[in-house]
Amino acid sequence: MPTADRRTAHSSVTLDRREGPYGEVVLRERGDNFEIIANGCFLMDTADGRSERLLIDAALAALPAGRTDPAVLVGGLGVGFSLAHAAAEPRWGRIAVVEREQAIIDWHLDGPLARISAAALTDPRTAILATDLVTYLRTTTDRYDALCLDIDNGPDWTVTEDNGSLYSASGLADCRERLSPGGVLAVWSAQPSAAFEQALKNAGFVEVWTEEVRVARGVPDVVHLALRDG
Repeated sequence: MPTADRRTAHSSVTLDRREGPYGEVVLRERGDNFEIIANGCFLMDTADGRSERLLIDAALAALPAGRTDPAVLVGGLGVGFSLAHAAAEPRWGRIAVVEREQAIIDWHLDGPLARISAAALTDPRTAILATDLVTYLRTTTDRYDALCLDIDNGPDWTVTEDNGSLYSASGLADCRERLSPGGVLAVWSAQPSAAFEQALKNAGFVEVWTEEVRVARGVPDVVHLALRDG
């Protein structure tokens, strides 16, 4: 989810605008890149996918050695970088992606974002779950080896108010419950959050650390990582 200062200087063209149950979501084209805007808040663009790829790679690297066909849940389809990177890695087994905005799903299935995700979406390992991530984590009985979550600009900058519960004690308990023993939670953020690191420790994760991706200006993008006990 690249930060806003990485957008190009080109003027933007609105390709689609939808009103959904969580507010307005907009797809814009700016030069060679696409942008997603939710309720007037810049979410992500296709200018630089390094941090989205790190989200997937760091989670895989953190899993116990020898784990075969690990299952990964990608929280947030976005512009598709995380999903596409997961599907390009043959070591992943089942790949599920949760996306609550039907407009974003449509832009990938038969819209401009298909150029990023088409191969991933036809991969037999991949399944799209059209639902709210917070609700899914609270109600499902499915378990995963890795949860790779990228639905906000970070724990301290949520897209909608109800997303805040994901980073609360109860939301992190839901994440931990959805992980297999030794599984890893990876959470993207536009900036480091010491408070969130402490919240992960308080939630019972046995190891917590942060990996950074430097950006052109401002603080680095980060991926917060936490391991469940084995």
